[in-house]
Amino acid sequence: MNQHKMTDTPPEPELKRKLRIIIFGTETPAGRWFDISLIICIILSVALVFLDTVADIHARFGHIILALEWAFTLVFTLEYLLRLYCSSNRLSYARSFYGVVDLLSILPSYLALFFPGANFTLVIRILRLFRIFRVLKLLRYLSEGNLLLKAMLQSSRKVFIFFFSVSLIIMVLSAIMYVVEGPDNGFSSIPKSVYWTIVTITTVGYGDITPKTELGQAIAAFTMLLGYSIIAIPTGILTAEISQEMGRSRDLRRCANCLKTGHDHHALYCNRCGSELEPPPEENKD
Repeated sequence: MNQHKMTDTPPEPELKRKLRIIIFGTETPAGRWFDISLIICIILSVALVFLDTVADIHARFGHIILALEWAFTLVFTLEYLLRLYCSSNRLSYARSFYGVVDLLSILPSYLALFFPGANFTLVIRILRLFRIFRVLKLLRYLSEGNLLLKAMLQSSRKVFIFFFSVSLIIMVLSAIMYVVEGPDNGFSSIPKSVYWTIVTITTVGYGDITPKTELGQAIAAFTMLLGYSIIAIPTGILTAEISQEMGRSRDLRRCANCLKTGHDHHALYCNRCGSELEPPPEENKD
């Protein structure tokens, strides 16, 4: 008779279990208060980053902002260490998207000790805003975002061909404007003319370069009108793909009670009256 060695795993510490419920969950009052406090800290820390870039505020309150920034950094550092401590799989958490964002949210302050005045640390601090998605658990409600992403992927080839065609039009118009206006009127090179054409065709119109000749102004007017028609094309392409994707995500089962159609695939109940639906056709197949 073979003897199997039984290895008893030690029981999980009660503190670790409670911390996991509070930090990673929102079902308890303590978990909700933790998330609310974390949201407030994230928003305030990002607000400090914005305020610190204002010269007058930095001159008057720079030392206070620095102290508060370090206070928030210590709070986020403690939170990150606690998440590592109470995670079921620490390596998986550390390598996950939100684990990386959590780490990047505290690195800038420590990097500033070795690279004082480095502007890239300011950009990294803004990544703290991404943590709100995790705290609010927004990803579970982003099915509409997934639908939009699928529609964008489906229309990518059409949009690419469209932008390629627009690029050709921009090159032709840029060359024409360079010949018509010339360096004396600000069109010093074809790349400069490309810049003007893009600004004009997108109806932005900075006004830093303007055509002076009558022919150049006529071409500019044509470019503006062309821009209005061009802007509508990618919108129409994307709208059509979204409509098709919405149709693919729905089925034609009709509710026997209220006769409503267009339910989600594999839906069991009508989303209007709550009556039970027939199973999807594929489920009826043997």
